Amino acid sequence: MAFVVKRLRCTHSASCVCLKGHITEDAIYLVFEHMQWNPKMIAAFSSVCKWFDELAKRVLWKKFCHARAPKMMKDLHSDGSHIVDGNWKALGKLLIYCSGCPSARGDLFCNVYDPIPGHFVYRTRFSRTLGKSLLPPQSRSDVVYVSDPCEHLDQGEDGDLGLFRGIFKSFAASDTKKMLIERQAKFHPNEVCPYCKTKLWDLMEQNMIPRSAAVKLGADDGSVEYYVCLNGHIFGSCTLVPISDSEDSIQETD
Repeated sequence: MAFVVKRLRCTHSASCVCLKGHITEDAIYLVFEHMQWNPKMIAAFSSVCKWFDELAKRVLWKKFCHARAPKMMKDLHSDGSHIVDGNWKALGKLLIYCSGCPSARGDLFCNVYDPIPGHFVYRTRFSRTLGKSLLPPQSRSDVVYVSDPCEHLDQGEDGDLGLFRGIFKSFAASDTKKMLIERQAKFHPNEVCPYCKTKLWDLMEQNMIPRSAAVKLGADDGSVEYYVCLNGHIFGSCTLVPISDSEDSIQETD
């Protein structure tokens, strides 16, 4: 039986380059399923026109998130919480993209020596245990997934820099957000979340980062900084404790 491709007119943009319409969502779904929800291909597909971008945000990025981190997605959904306030595209980007620090020191992170460009990260482990270490005692009941630090050698003021990112479960109902509101914490005047473009709170400014964060991140004590946005996305930095020569030798021979 012949396969019939039905095309749909793009209704999102009068200037859309897809003047002859689009194939059906089912056909696009099958193509990306065959590609195992390749994020670089989804990003390229999204840039073609608004119709493609809407489909990617609604379907393709969601499938990618569930394929890349199934246990994490299941937990984030376990109490019926709505995890996509910043949309699935923002969450997909958080899973695979280190946002760097494009601004000069003082705009975001105090321990950044030079601006650092964002970059694609093939695999990253996200941990609830690591996330809990970033929370003050008053909000230890919150659930946070945080990545291992992405190492940027010789980029910190005092050595190697680690950049990490993460997400709160049910941030709207979290104790952390409640504390920030009660303290009348101000948003960063210039910067926004690199994943969903919403406003940012500075947790270091509010003295809400415990010393346990440095221990778990493998950082110098007091060097940990991080921000959280209105949608519960986290990104932060820390100065990594240098490894000894003997540890370096062991790593090279493994």
